Amino acid sequence: MISKAQLKTYRSLHQKKYRDELGLFLAEGEKCVNELRKAFELEALITEEEVGRVAVEQLSSLRTPQGVIAVFRKPSFSPEDGLSVNEMNGPSAKRSFSPKDGLILALDSIQDPGNLGTIIRTCDWFGVHDIFCSLDTADCYNPKVVQATMGSLARVRLHYVDLPQWLHSQSTNDQRPTTIYGTLLDGRDMYEVLSNSKAVQQRSGLSAERSISPKDGHAVIIMGNEGNGISPQVRQYITHPVRIPSYPPEAETSESLNVAIATAVILSEFRRP
Repeated sequence: MISKAQLKTYRSLHQKKYRDELGLFLAEGEKCVNELRKAFELEALITEEEVGRVAVEQLSSLRTPQGVIAVFRKPSFSPEDGLSVNEMNGPSAKRSFSPKDGLILALDSIQDPGNLGTIIRTCDWFGVHDIFCSLDTADCYNPKVVQATMGSLARVRLHYVDLPQWLHSQSTNDQRPTTIYGTLLDGRDMYEVLSNSKAVQQRSGLSAERSISPKDGHAVIIMGNEGNGISPQVRQYITHPVRIPSYPPEAETSESLNVAIATAVILSEFRRP
């Protein structure tokens, strides 16, 4: 049984300071909860039958609560391979950091929880297992973010770091060379850049995958803030500025794509054979 004191504590998890202090976060919906149980330690499972409709509504972040809410422990990551990552606050099980793939996403001040959740879900689809976030990026354990991931948080690890400092460490690491792509409105046509990269590798007798996801290094893709794009402090580390071209090029259109949609487009091209 869940006590009134516990319910009060769990309601506080809608605020980041209490998620950090307690090392806990909320997830809602049977599908999302079942996915997250594969990767996170379950603290409590709360159902409408157990605590009543009113209590579930108070815990829920949805207009129409789904009747199942779980409380999970936040993980922490152990830095390996010279990668500097933030340790999460609060009691949690250790999960070691070991990149499964050479392609890494970096997020510079993404603010909207829905955008962040969709980006995490997109990374899960395209096999990007690690996202490095600036310290002012939205909290991935915000209930709205967790809900938008639809369980993908179980397979995608987020690291909150001083992003310029982390990019500097990657750009100066001779033993683990890094190509850093950045999405800029004044960047080169993404399709041209990636096609040329693949063509060069094919002429060299290497696989196209190696040019984009090098096994002896990393390729980092930076996505910027919804309104301001990539900050000057982060932009200085971009080695390959790219843009997603509109179609047709001369037509009048919106200023830019939504950052979550742009992430899906660019990851799709990176993963294209």
